Amino acid sequence: MIVTEDYIDMETEALALVQAIMQSEIGENYCLAKIALEQNQVAQNKIHKFNLAKKEFETIEKYGKFAPDYKEKNREVRRLKREMDMDECVYQYRLLETDLQTILDEISLKLARTVSNTIKVPAGNPFFSTGASGCGSGGSCGCG
Repeated sequence: MIVTEDYIDMETEALALVQAIMQSEIGENYCLAKIALEQNQVAQNKIHKFNLAKKEFETIEKYGKFAPDYKEKNREVRRLKREMDMDECVYQYRLLETDLQTILDEISLKLARTVSNTIKVPAGNPFFSTGASGCGSGGSCGCG
């Protein structure tokens, strides 16, 4: 790729957009929630326990119900996930993460639609249907 003045201008504008997003209320709240989560030892312990149990379960998961302790390990992973998800700090972080992702999805869609209506825009939220197009979504190909 040849770097032109237009490319540099676009990069500068993209960086300004990133700066604006991070300085917005949602961006700042997300950063604060992320820091709070990283510093919350109780939440970090819950996340760590869940990840260990999940990794242990994944080693036997491919054998399904024939693996020893399959049901017990599966229940333990689900219990630890629920415990982690119910932590207030984890909950707040995920809520703000979803809000930020929605904004990023909307920006991506707007940018893509400015260029062309046929550009497919992957969205981080599966329920963000306004940007769906093409196969499987009933978009331009009509197969959905």
